Amino acid sequence: MNKFLIVLILCLSTPLCKAQKYYTRSGNTAFKGSKDAFEPVEATNKSTTVIFNIETNEVVAQVFMAAFEFKNALMQEHFNENYMESTAYPNGTFEGTIEEWNDALNDGQWHEVKAVGELTVHGVSIQRSIPSKIQWDGDSWQIQSKFSIATAAHDIPIPKMVRNKIAEEIAVEVNLSLSPR
Repeated sequence: MNKFLIVLILCLSTPLCKAQKYYTRSGNTAFKGSKDAFEPVEATNKSTTVIFNIETNEVVAQVFMAAFEFKNALMQEHFNENYMESTAYPNGTFEGTIEEWNDALNDGQWHEVKAVGELTVHGVSIQRSIPSKIQWDGDSWQIQSKFSIATAAHDIPIPKMVRNKIAEEIAVEVNLSLSPR
């Protein structure tokens, strides 16, 4: 019992026991990548994993490519086999920091920030600055981002037969709710 009280007192009196890491395993990542509205190329992934360390401003994200869901099963098959080659490149990742991070961001308002770091898609890593919004809702950090990924920059092959239907820049939207870890 005395050990428990000592540990409790230490935790209450030191910032080391305060939650410094926030995470999710159910973040939402969606993309749209079609030129032709007749057959929209779009998918959603509801299993994006993210860890955010507010002590160091570091953020790490991982998206399992095969978890993107399409309305059309054939599109999903082509996405995984022909474009993303998900067997060879199973994950997309981002490793970086949240710029403009400070304790004042936990005021309940939405704030513009940038996630700066290395985005790896299809085995190709590129340094990126991704505009994002962040909000503390009292229990968790809400993060939203919208950015694009150039298929050519990440060596994503687009067959000539469908080149006129798939956009060269894929619009990506990320919505996260990060809870204390």
